[in-house]
Amino acid sequence: MLKANHITFRVGDKPLLTDVSLSFAPGQLHLIIGPNGAGKSTLIKVLARLLRPQVGTIEYEGRDVSQVGEANLAKHRAVLSQAVEVAFPLRSREVVMMGRYPHFGGRPGPADEQVVDELMQFFDVTEFTDRDYQTLSGGERQRVNFARVLAQLWPVKHVALPKNGSSCRYLFLDEPLTFLDIHHQIDFMKKVRSFTNTPDVVTVGVVHDLNLAARFADQIILLDRGRVIGCGSPTEVLTQENIRKVFAVEPTFVPVKQSDIHIVFD
Repeated sequence: MLKANHITFRVGDKPLLTDVSLSFAPGQLHLIIGPNGAGKSTLIKVLARLLRPQVGTIEYEGRDVSQVGEANLAKHRAVLSQAVEVAFPLRSREVVMMGRYPHFGGRPGPADEQVVDELMQFFDVTEFTDRDYQTLSGGERQRVNFARVLAQLWPVKHVALPKNGSSCRYLFLDEPLTFLDIHHQIDFMKKVRSFTNTPDVVTVGVVHDLNLAARFADQIILLDRGRVIGCGSPTEVLTQENIRKVFAVEPTFVPVKQSDIHIVFD
């Protein structure tokens, strides 16, 4: 379980998050939505301990994450940021292997190589194995980074996860669908959904597409101006009133097979 307790985060005198309290259960996909400047990326960074709040605490399984050592945290928490830059030439396989760094000492072992093979196949980037990462398109780089991030949390067959302070794995995704075409957006969401179904995985992501959030999320968190406007199932949060208030558009709800909600905007 991941908990945010009365989080307030400011830059100078400007509050980006104000008194945010939320719970994120394992085995569920939690998606944060909201307009530009709502505090979505800030919340993800605070939850992942990339930013420290001025007020409040973040707890991983009841433990204040500010008290967890960096090496231990890296074995259980992975973050896909909006922009990932590689300043020097690396093969795509080497980029994916970066996700395994917290799990080995001098050099990767057979288990690490196996994880990289599995993830590159899982995200259909095996063909880029020996390609210079910098020569890939934006969407291709994003898919390689998906493999890198999940490599950090991917279970090694026949090897139990270490029980040194955390039995859950935490995956944070900050606008992961950037650069992807519609096919790869849907494909990625299905794969994240599959990974998240594991009972020891807590997944929190930021998306802009309300229909993708409605289709794939177990819990939606609606932010506006750094405050939680709604939190619950898609049908509880994506109401006509909330969408009008926060996004200033007029929604029309259309029934579809894949989701209880599909929204057309005017």
